[in-house]
Amino acid sequence: MTEPTITESLKKHSFRQEAWETLRFILIALIIVVPIRLFIVQPFIVSGASMDPTFKNGQYLIVDELSYNLGNPARGDVAIFKYPKNTKQYFIKRVVGLPRETVHIDEQGKVSITDAEGKLITNLQEPYIKYPLGGYLERRLGADEYFMLGDNRAGSFDSRAWGPVPRNLIVGKPFLRLFPFTAINVLPGEFRQQQL
Repeated sequence: MTEPTITESLKKHSFRQEAWETLRFILIALIIVVPIRLFIVQPFIVSGASMDPTFKNGQYLIVDELSYNLGNPARGDVAIFKYPKNTKQYFIKRVVGLPRETVHIDEQGKVSITDAEGKLITNLQEPYIKYPLGGYLERRLGADEYFMLGDNRAGSFDSRAWGPVPRNLIVGKPFLRLFPFTAINVLPGEFRQQQL
């Protein structure tokens, strides 16, 4: 019986060392990537035309989940949320009404917001709207409810049909549009409404 040569010992040691380095790299990557994917960002593909022209069908977004863990949605934000009637589905809409406000939509589709005492907060200026849709609506929101509307009002299935969205169902907001490549941008759909 012959003793293993130095070369054979080095090969075994080298293989174990490479295997350990590979395993260590995978573990470190998982420790970094998994929490980021679960708590900070996630991918989202726009489905449908309800946010047209701001977001078109098939666009690929990276959603910032961290911002809404640290603060609340603001009027004008585009938000990704779980559909209240089926929380396995995700929707993308614009935040129009905030908790304890009343949303008013007139016959021409103009939106105004009043506070809990009925004082006018704002008449929304919405340059992103495509095809406004009239029809009177008034909706008072609860302490943790948000009123969401699509930018393509005539083609959007939104809070007008199924009511407000509870805060706990709001997941995040678009941070990055990655596809199509001609439309890549940071904070797509960002719009801040001026108060009265």
